[in-house]
Amino acid sequence: MVPEISIKDFTYNLPDERIARFPLEKRDQSRLLLYRQGEITEDNFSHLDEYLNSNDLLVFNNTKVIHARLLFHKSTGARIEVFCLEPVAPSTFEQALATKNTCTWQCTIGNLKKWKDEVLCIEHNGVQLKAEKLEVMNGSVTVRFNWNGELSFGELMEQYGAIPIPPYLKRESEEIDSTRYQTVYSKYEGSVAAPTAGLHFTDEILNKLKAKNIDIEELTLHVGAGTFKPVKADFISGHDMHTEHFRIKLNALKRIREKAGEIIAVGTTSVRMLESLYWLGLNIKTSGERHVSQWQPYKHEENISAQQSLNNIIEYMDDKGISEFDASTQIMIVPSYKFRTIRGLVTNFHQPQSTLLLLIAALIGNNWKKVYDYALNHNFRFLSYGDSSLLLP
Repeated sequence: MVPEISIKDFTYNLPDERIARFPLEKRDQSRLLLYRQGEITEDNFSHLDEYLNSNDLLVFNNTKVIHARLLFHKSTGARIEVFCLEPVAPSTFEQALATKNTCTWQCTIGNLKKWKDEVLCIEHNGVQLKAEKLEVMNGSVTVRFNWNGELSFGELMEQYGAIPIPPYLKRESEEIDSTRYQTVYSKYEGSVAAPTAGLHFTDEILNKLKAKNIDIEELTLHVGAGTFKPVKADFISGHDMHTEHFRIKLNALKRIREKAGEIIAVGTTSVRMLESLYWLGLNIKTSGERHVSQWQPYKHEENISAQQSLNNIIEYMDDKGISEFDASTQIMIVPSYKFRTIRGLVTNFHQPQSTLLLLIAALIGNNWKKVYDYALNHNFRFLSYGDSSLLLP
């Protein structure tokens, strides 16, 4: 049954001055709120390893943020911002970013009313990047790009584009965001928002974790702009969750199967991937569908273990002779959800009335209020560039 939850029950007052507009000078100097079985303490993030067990498995999202904001000017001087959200042709991020000369994307457009039918153009060092508007539907615009020269579209983005920092930062992106709005372990381009729980990690912290025999695995989920989509409906049943695409390698899946129940997810995107894998394991045995719908976990009560379900995917991959598993998810994790794979979560502090806050409440119940009250009363920094928490229910 789809939960009937009022979003008004998941709000709090977030003063504007508590939103971290810029990153700290050093990644690992952020504060760490520790929630353990109802008790709250705090420390510095650089000491994270002290609060984890040697048999824990940390799972990271290794996606990389692309320079998705392209700024054009009409012949009249009007500024048109093209925000590339998802590739259409070629349809995968890997192919679209590697392609040369032409590609098509779904975009949102800043100052759309000013863009009639003309082809927009950016020119630099003899390279012309042109944007042609093809179709407008439900606020999304299909844009075809054409360019000359030998650069790939990904390389053009690096040259012409800007990092799409969150709108609540209320500023333009700066040079510092090109490095600090990326995790140190980012590998695969495709996100338009960073998995911000990972921004605190440094190579030194990762080495400390390994020295303590804490295992690390990586998955790839490309974070879409929908992560900032507010819940406008009075009840969450009226909210449409965005779809995100992810990929996992066979060896990582086997490790997750082995450690299910002892996993610390780094970030809400990692949680959504891990929990989606459970439901995909059920799908593989029945419909074969590689997609988890928004309310699937609440309509189909299942009691098989995470190990059994993940093993279904592993057997499928072995049978097909594939080493990577691609899927998509709309899963919405809210109070009443039963977690199958994780025992804890590293995460930042999220916006009021957001799907991310609902996920936190699903994990630690009404104690989310206790956690957020503590953070507010003790001057923690909030949102993407803010401080961190380790939640162990």
